Amino acid sequence: MIRSNEIYMQQAINKAWQYQLRTYPNPAVGCLILCNGEIVALEAHQKAGTSHAEILALLSAYESISNQKIDFDRFNSHLAHEFLYSLPKGFFSECSIFVTLEPCSHIGKTPSCASLLAHIKPKKVIVALLDPIKGHDGGINRLKQEDIFVEVGVLQDRAKELLEPFLIWQKRAFVVFKIAQTSNGKIGGGYLSSQKSLTHVHQLRAVCDYMVIGGNTVRVDRPTLDCRFTKDIPPNIIIYSKNRDFDNSIALFNVKNRDVIITDNLDFDRPSFILVEGGEGMMNALKNKIDWFLQYQTPKLSVHNSSYNLDLDLQFLFVDKRGVDLLLWSRVL
Repeated sequence: MIRSNEIYMQQAINKAWQYQLRTYPNPAVGCLILCNGEIVALEAHQKAGTSHAEILALLSAYESISNQKIDFDRFNSHLAHEFLYSLPKGFFSECSIFVTLEPCSHIGKTPSCASLLAHIKPKKVIVALLDPIKGHDGGINRLKQEDIFVEVGVLQDRAKELLEPFLIWQKRAFVVFKIAQTSNGKIGGGYLSSQKSLTHVHQLRAVCDYMVIGGNTVRVDRPTLDCRFTKDIPPNIIIYSKNRDFDNSIALFNVKNRDVIITDNLDFDRPSFILVEGGEGMMNALKNKIDWFLQYQTPKLSVHNSSYNLDLDLQFLFVDKRGVDLLLWSRVL
């Protein structure tokens, strides 16, 4: 049973990684529901202000168990909670719920997940990691008050890796450097990433506080740096440059309601999510401030000269795929 709990929790963790950083300023959270030995739901929180992972999973579990489709927006947390509270008593009584982070006990933009779980009384709730934020914790105690079996600490270390960005941006800027390169480490020669990788980048641009790019990249590539593949609001921009002389007709300067800051100071002094794109110069300028790397590796070899000539020790955290590309999250050691 212990081993199988780890297998189920790992699936919940893997699901959460698919939405890593896209939930900013919320944490990435995954949830799996098991009913009579069968997986009936595997979901993850997808966007701040919308239904949490547990709620999305319970809705999917309802559809699987009842063979009925819900007829409302599952991401509307208030409608979702209202529907789940209305189900017959004992509907989820044979369900075991695996969640990567302690269910929330507080009420914010969304209702309390812990209160809902206490109401529906599942068979078990297995949690990887207790909520480290004071005021958000207490969900486990709420469940125990209803005599629901609770187990805590399954794959705790892997859940901590998943939660690391959230913990960092509580105190300071969390800085991610995005890389797109060939399988032999070349970064030049136009677009290298698949369409699905490009879409993923735009999803992250849509939620970051600032996107950072080097001045030379702006002058040479003349980019727009928008979110056209997701139709989201384009990010605010920080241009790192000692020379403030730019052609103001460049597309990125002409996006409505966008802040563009030109500076030679890269001290990010407040809690935030900073997304960096750039070449070797940009990486060298930020090498002591980067927390994680997000690498898209395309299945291609290239003779192009451009690469990152920098020594950094990394720890691989998670590998996924976007289209034909490998997506690799790494922590700077």
